[in-house]
Amino acid sequence: MWNLKGKKAVITGGTKGIGRAAVLEFLNLEAEVLFTARNKDEVKIFEEELKAQGLPAKGIVSDCCLKEDQLKLCSWIKKNWGEAHILVNNAGINIRKTAADYNEEEYRKVLEVNLIAPFELSRKLYPFLKNSGNASIVNVASSAAIQDVGTGTPYAMSKSGLLQQSRSLAVEWAQEGIRVNAMSPWFTETPLTKTYLAQQEKIEPILRRTPLKRVAKAEEMAAVIAFLAMDKSSYITGQNIVADGGMSINAI
Repeated sequence: MWNLKGKKAVITGGTKGIGRAAVLEFLNLEAEVLFTARNKDEVKIFEEELKAQGLPAKGIVSDCCLKEDQLKLCSWIKKNWGEAHILVNNAGINIRKTAADYNEEEYRKVLEVNLIAPFELSRKLYPFLKNSGNASIVNVASSAAIQDVGTGTPYAMSKSGLLQQSRSLAVEWAQEGIRVNAMSPWFTETPLTKTYLAQQEKIEPILRRTPLKRVAKAEEMAAVIAFLAMDKSSYITGQNIVADGGMSINAI
C-alpha cells in the first residue's frame, strides 16, 4: 500500500515547484498522472523530460479558473480513464501587497485561483472520483491559512477558506468514498519563491523562526501530498497537515 499503483491522478499547476515535484513523486510511486499548467511550452518540455526518464505522463494546457478548460479536462478523463482516484489542487498565485494597495481585480484574482478554482474543479471531477469508490482530494494550502506570515491578506484569506472547503467537503463526500485533506507548507524552494528567498532581510527571519533552520524542498511537500493520496492514509479525512519545519510551534 505504500505506493500509488493503479491510481489515476490529476495534478494542477504541475510544471513548477511543489506541483512538479508531486508529478514526479506520483509517477515514481506508479500512478498514472495527468498534469495541467497554463504555459504550452512548459507542458510540452516537461512531458518530454518525463518521457526521456521512462515516466510517461499526460500534460494538458489548462487555466484552472476557466470553465472551458475545466470541461476540457473532464472530457479527457471521460475519454481516456472513465474515473479518477486522486485530485491534487496545487495551482495557486500570490500578489504581495499591503491590503490598501490592492485593486479589486488583483485580490479577486488571488481568490479565484486559490479558492474558487479548487472548489469548481473538485465539483466537476466529483462524478469521476465517485465512480472510483476510493478517492482522495488533496488541497495545497499554506501556513498563511492559520497565522499571519506576511504573505498578504487576500492570499491568507484564500488559503484559510481552502482549509474550510476541505473540511466541509470531507464530511459531505465521505459517504461517496471521497476523502478530502489539505497540506500546508511553509516557505519552500520553488521558482516562485527564489527571488524572495534570495533577499537576506527576508530569509533571516524565516530561518530564525524555523526550528529546522532551513526552508523546505519541494520534494518534501510532494511526499506529504502522496501520503494523503495513497490508501495508507485511508482513515484520514478533513485534516490539514502542516509541514513547516516546526515554525508554527516556535513561540520565540
